[in-house]
Amino acid sequence: MDMLTLVENIGEGPTAALFGLITGIVFGIAAQRSRFCLRAATIEFARGRFGPPMSVWLLTFATALVWVQSAQLLGFVRTEDARMMAVPGSWSGAIIGGLIFGVGMVLARGCSGRLLVLAATGNLRSVVSGLIFAVVAQMSLQGWLASTRDDLAALWITPDGRNMDLLATLGLPQAGGLVIGLGFTAFGLYIAFKNRLGLSRIIFASGVGFAVALGWVLTFGLSQIAFDPIQIESATFTGPSARTLMFFLDRNAVLEFDIGLVPGVFLGSFIAAIATREFKMQGFTDACNMRRSMTGAAMMGFGGMLAGGCAIGAGVTGGSIFAGTAWAALFFMWVGAVITDYLIDQKDLVGMSCETR
Repeated sequence: MDMLTLVENIGEGPTAALFGLITGIVFGIAAQRSRFCLRAATIEFARGRFGPPMSVWLLTFATALVWVQSAQLLGFVRTEDARMMAVPGSWSGAIIGGLIFGVGMVLARGCSGRLLVLAATGNLRSVVSGLIFAVVAQMSLQGWLASTRDDLAALWITPDGRNMDLLATLGLPQAGGLVIGLGFTAFGLYIAFKNRLGLSRIIFASGVGFAVALGWVLTFGLSQIAFDPIQIESATFTGPSARTLMFFLDRNAVLEFDIGLVPGVFLGSFIAAIATREFKMQGFTDACNMRRSMTGAAMMGFGGMLAGGCAIGAGVTGGSIFAGTAWAALFFMWVGAVITDYLIDQKDLVGMSCETR
């Protein structure tokens, strides 16, 4: 069945949600099996190590660049039409939000995507933190925190009513993005082989990057045949977590890509955990860890919405299309995480580490 026939049979909204579900399942399986986690990579970097978590993150980021830029060259997607590129970006949001998100993911011991994956494996700490993340993200989108987010985002906006295309700004040819992606891939493979990372984990790390490209290609294809405007987008978890939460609370909510994505990631991760016998019920170890995780989740909810995306949405999905503010947000997520690890987990200078209590 081709895409047009599918749309004619079930409608545009359900088709978008189905594509989100498919993208989410691929992402969930790959992320669970590879143990993809930006927080773990930043912790290693902060402590002067380039171990397996760093290898996995580099391979995911690099292969997302390769897959997406290849799809662009082959005509399967036009990244300039993506929602993230077609609207103004916020440099101030990327900087402030990225820093807040980076602090939050260290406190919560995982970024928003990682929390969703862990929740599907029976981690109740991640379930609670994930719900707090979604609620605060919704508050930042349309609730009490929305005006604060808007004010901070408006401090410094990209010109000309669009986000900055880094490739165009640097004067690079269309194939420049693919070359950059191949360079990152070579470095990621070098680190992976140096750490003796297994072939299976390398493949699944690349699978996370493939899921990002899959989302771009599916939503672009749907946008070309749909009667109503369809957002060209891919994997991210700040906005989708908030919208998925509201979908189950509002009887007038409509199906879209985001509504299928979050359940898809949960389902894919659950299937992978069951298949590998890694499903295990876990909870908070003590009150200190609970306070820390809940605080971190709330910071990620606000920071991710302000930054225009989470560690996946800005750090991989936005990065794969060379959106300027996405790369800025990713950089400041690293900065926030490294500083937080140094101040709290390494030195406990602010009294928030739970390791010695």
